[in-house]
Amino acid sequence: MEQPQKEIQFVSLGPGNPELITVKGLKALQDASYIYCPATLSSNGIRSSHASNTLQALGIGNDKIRTFTLPMNKNREAALKAYNDLADEIEVCYKSNQHISVAAEGDAGFYASIQYLYELLKNKGLQVKRIAGVPAFIAAGPVAGIHLVKQEERLLVVPGTITAEELTEKIHSGYVVVIMKLPLCGEAIIEVMDKNPDAEFHYFENISRDNEFYTTDIDIIKERKLPYFSLMIISPKQ
Repeated sequence: MEQPQKEIQFVSLGPGNPELITVKGLKALQDASYIYCPATLSSNGIRSSHASNTLQALGIGNDKIRTFTLPMNKNREAALKAYNDLADEIEVCYKSNQHISVAAEGDAGFYASIQYLYELLKNKGLQVKRIAGVPAFIAAGPVAGIHLVKQEERLLVVPGTITAEELTEKIHSGYVVVIMKLPLCGEAIIEVMDKNPDAEFHYFENISRDNEFYTTDIDIIKERKLPYFSLMIISPKQ
């Protein structure tokens, strides 16, 4: 009797520490024939992948791991073509009864660029399923020893495209604000810190990784070169 085709699993790896993956996510990776994960290409052509490093730390063999890179520019045509080509490749593997997983850092459904791939595969009529994970801002709370929101507080998660004016308005409205993609709004953050001395600014880099960094010192934050894996939690002064 023919076995039913398994779903393509989009597995959330968590913020970086291999121990923060869920048991369900790990099992999906272990059962996979191939695991696709994103990589970056440096200016001198060296490929690196935090996701691949996490997979290897979890005991996943290199023979299972297939990395893919995406053009990083404002012209989305090249990136969309890369996603379409990848979707076609995964479709071939899927239809040959391979068990496919796609790995994503953080949570695969939260500011995750691979959502484009998820939709492409779904539109092809393939079975896809997403396994939840720990996003970086949730993992950041224990690092700072803070209760992210409590009682009647409201949480707002925004990308780094937010302006200083918008951010100040949200702080004055009593929101606890999480800013993802922090390098996009470095100047706005400095302006907001200067104009809102009564707020608490919790700054994080590389949550759960070996090079994790955390501070609330505004002077230090102003001097940091904000890396890709940085975020901020802003809360009204208690």
